[in-house]
Amino acid sequence: MTVKIIEGLYYTKTEEWLRVEGDVGTVGITDYAQDQLGDIVYLEEAEKGRKVKQGEEFTAVESVKAATDISAPISGELIEVNEKATEDSSLLNSDPYGEGWIAKIKIENPDELKNIMDDKAYTEYSNQREA
Repeated sequence: MTVKIIEGLYYTKTEEWLRVEGDVGTVGITDYAQDQLGDIVYLEEAEKGRKVKQGEEFTAVESVKAATDISAPISGELIEVNEKATEDSSLLNSDPYGEGWIAKIKIENPDELKNIMDDKAYTEYSNQREA
């Protein structure tokens, strides 16, 4: 399988991605994660207004194969949740880097970006995983 990796995003080893725009980070699951999970049948709605810490679980997805927790790639406040993806969780499979985003976080500490991988480091990580 060729894993789709988007330039300019940040990635976690637990397969979340983060797109940073100003002080807001959009979070979703990676193409690899959605492929491994198979057909996603449920996305738990994240709690808007909740403060999360980097690495803390804040929602979950269920697929025909498994249920898995989704962790915050960065600390901050959940300021928006993707209602469309909550209603139609198949968006996480069909468009994981677009319509299938999960939540937006107002970033508390941009220095935490050093703790997660950029697209180049994630590409390297993915290649090692596939080997």
